[in-house]
Amino acid sequence: GAEELELLERLLGLPGGNKYGVQGERKVPVLQTNNGPGLTGLMTIAAHLVRQARKDQLLGSTAEEKAVVQQWLEYRVTRVNGGSSKEDTRTVLKDLNMHLEDKVYLAGNIFTLADILMYYGLHHIMVDLTVQEKEKYLNVSRWFNHIQHYPGVRQHLSNVVFIKNRLYTNAH
Repeated sequence: GAEELELLERLLGLPGGNKYGVQGERKVPVLQTNNGPGLTGLMTIAAHLVRQARKDQLLGSTAEEKAVVQQWLEYRVTRVNGGSSKEDTRTVLKDLNMHLEDKVYLAGNIFTLADILMYYGLHHIMVDLTVQEKEKYLNVSRWFNHIQHYPGVRQHLSNVVFIKNRLYTNAH
C-alpha cells in the first residue's frame, strides 16, 4: 500500500515526503496529515493525492465515470488485495478479462486512478504469468501492457514482457 502511494505521488508530480504508516494485520495504509487525524485506506489516500495534485479527471468526469472508477478501486482493495490464492487470482483475471473485452481502460475510454492502482496491484501477478496464461487473459495483457507504457506509471517496476511470437504458440 505505502509503496503504491509513493509511486502515485511521483506519477502525479507531487513533492512527496508524505509519511505513510500501516495499521492492523491487513496492513492498511495510513497517511499522517499535519492538521488533524490521519487518512486511512488506499482508496481514500489515493483520491486525496489526486485532488491535491489537481488531477480530478483521474477520478472520472461524469457521475457514471466516477462511480465506475470507485467500483474498480473497491474491487482492487477487496479482491486483489484480499485474496492471494491461485483460485482468487484466476477469478480476478477472468473478471478483468471479460470487463476489458470492449474497453481500453477500466472506466471505458478514459485513463483513471482505477487503472493506475489496478496496474500496481496486479504487477506482481503479471510478472509471474506464463506466456500461455498471458494469452489466455489477452484483454488483461493488452490493457496491462498499455498501462505500463503510459507515461510515468511504471517507474522502477520491472517491464512485463508480452511476446507475440507464433513460433512458440504450440510449444508444450
